[in-house]
Amino acid sequence: MSTITQLIHSIPVDEQTGAIAVPIYQTSTFVQEAPGVNKGYDYARTNNPTREVLEKLVAQLEHGARGIAFSSGLAAIDAILKLLQYGDEIVAVDDIYGGAFRLFNKVYEKFGIKVTYVDTSDVQAVFNAITPATKLIWLETPTNPTLKISDIAAIAKVAKANHCIFCVDNTFASPVLQQPLESGADIVIHSATKYLGGHSDLIAGVVVTKTAELGAEIKFYQNACGAILSPFDSFLLIRGIETLHLRVRQHCANAQAIAEYLEKHPLVDKVFYPGLTSHPGHEIAKKQSKGFGGIISFTLKDDTETAAQAFVTGTRYFKLAESLGGIKSLLCHPAGMTHKSIPDEKRRAAGVADSLIRLSVGLEEAEDLISDLDLAFHKIEEKLRASVSQKVFY
Repeated sequence: MSTITQLIHSIPVDEQTGAIAVPIYQTSTFVQEAPGVNKGYDYARTNNPTREVLEKLVAQLEHGARGIAFSSGLAAIDAILKLLQYGDEIVAVDDIYGGAFRLFNKVYEKFGIKVTYVDTSDVQAVFNAITPATKLIWLETPTNPTLKISDIAAIAKVAKANHCIFCVDNTFASPVLQQPLESGADIVIHSATKYLGGHSDLIAGVVVTKTAELGAEIKFYQNACGAILSPFDSFLLIRGIETLHLRVRQHCANAQAIAEYLEKHPLVDKVFYPGLTSHPGHEIAKKQSKGFGGIISFTLKDDTETAAQAFVTGTRYFKLAESLGGIKSLLCHPAGMTHKSIPDEKRRAAGVADSLIRLSVGLEEAEDLISDLDLAFHKIEEKLRASVSQKVFY
């Protein structure tokens, strides 16, 4: 049986009614036969049948021992950070999601947890950053938004040798393309809002652990702190996962075509997409992934926020919005949106230029999306010609 077939048929048919879709158990509590004697559920914060199906499903997707679902991706990150204590240190990817940076530096740093940011595409840089206090290595690959690629297996060896927990944010790739636990990671995290959900209609986060013991620790914080995923959103996420493999396949095909188009465009400076042979992480991506994903970033030759803002407001099908991974194409300006919480000097040092634009390539026809980008480029050209004609020479 293929992986896809096994996944689809691992979603259970309801035993009571025969319903082929997972029921939404919209209840806060469960009747008990006697104190502590129940059907496996007592209070919905602790466990819920709909959420339980989802958690088992994501564990299977990532080949992990346990899955835990949260009310958002940041809630999932927060639960992992609670594994640490005062004086512990984190080595994290420098090109990090802005929300994770804010949580690390504005919340946990004041509790005595230090974070060192490094270019994790350089394994030696990761090794050099580790101190006796380092307890967690935090990786995104591909990164958000410059799509740097890091060698998961190589960093896993460094983490293991130095007794560090190794967590990989697998949001951009999805478990369809890469499974970090298979390459040596201890924890995988997803903003399930993105590709797992796939329809831009829910907020969710999931954690999958390699061992049941580590999963039990994360589960404790899920229950103790209460940032659980609702039954309805659990249902939506299960429904999204049912078509994940098909969607990701088309996201990848569309993104490859658009990246090749952008690489040849005269107004584009650099294109960041691991499916291009020009990408410095192309060979590592080929080794550890089954595809290159649906996210593309690029910079304009006019490296200004003004040019970038003109572009992102000049498209028809690509909608200007936060988030990614949905069936409709989105674009954003990271410097002014997703990474605005990161200080300018750190943002630019990590490669997030003022003119950087991130595309979340959807499921529309690739030809239509390329025509849409053409439209935005033409608008920039018109503005450039207008600005030149207004100049006065003495």
